[in-house]
Amino acid sequence: MFQLTPIVKNILIINGIILFLEYILRISLAPIFGVHYIFSDNFYIFQYITYMWLHGGIWHLFSNMFAVLIFGPMLERVWGSKRFLTFYLITGIGAGVLYGVVDTIGKGDLSGDTEAFITDPNPDDFYIYTHTYKSRRFDMLRIEEFNDKYYENPGYTSQAVEVVNTIYNDITNIPMIGASGAVFGVLLAFAMLFPNTELMLLFPPIPIKAKYLVFFYGAYELYSEINRTGADNVAHFTHLSGMLIAFLILKYWQKQRGNFY
Repeated sequence: MFQLTPIVKNILIINGIILFLEYILRISLAPIFGVHYIFSDNFYIFQYITYMWLHGGIWHLFSNMFAVLIFGPMLERVWGSKRFLTFYLITGIGAGVLYGVVDTIGKGDLSGDTEAFITDPNPDDFYIYTHTYKSRRFDMLRIEEFNDKYYENPGYTSQAVEVVNTIYNDITNIPMIGASGAVFGVLLAFAMLFPNTELMLLFPPIPIKAKYLVFFYGAYELYSEINRTGADNVAHFTHLSGMLIAFLILKYWQKQRGNFY
């Protein structure tokens, strides 16, 4: 009979309670406790710990906690509760930190370009800025139409500055939340410790070995990150970061103890 292990059970309970309280109180904790762009006014170092206990809805919570429920207990039984909790926290925090580093690099000159435009606004720089940095509030057709009007009438300068400020605030204040970094670390650990364990997929309902499932999962996340679309708000790099951190931890433990256990 399937039995929950202590740490897995508490992880499920804590994540569930937090989302339940957000619904009941009609608040979102993400603006405070989700990981923000490092130069955002809303960034705090503790977010690298707190982000992994928040989720963007029932489905987000279910998908992450289902993986913890399926793969976590076996790891906890093998490692013990203390080691499993250490692994879960380190992979989650590590994934958040790596995401923060890459996010900062990816945003590049955002702050400087924003300040430069506000100091000297003009249609040419507006065009460059809005095609380099995008916000979901403005589709490109609306931006193109506005830019044409701006070229014809410099009186649109104040509105252009407002658009640029909106784009900047949107980009810097979108929090990253979810336990996915730690969850993908759990997936990788399971595949490395029990590579030939056969798992039954739901869609399609066919058996597949753990090592192949996680390999395809990782390949998909890498592909999705490289070929990201504007509508994709999934932090694929966080997933990959969790797998990387997990791999490094397991290799370190293997070196220290002669095996993964």
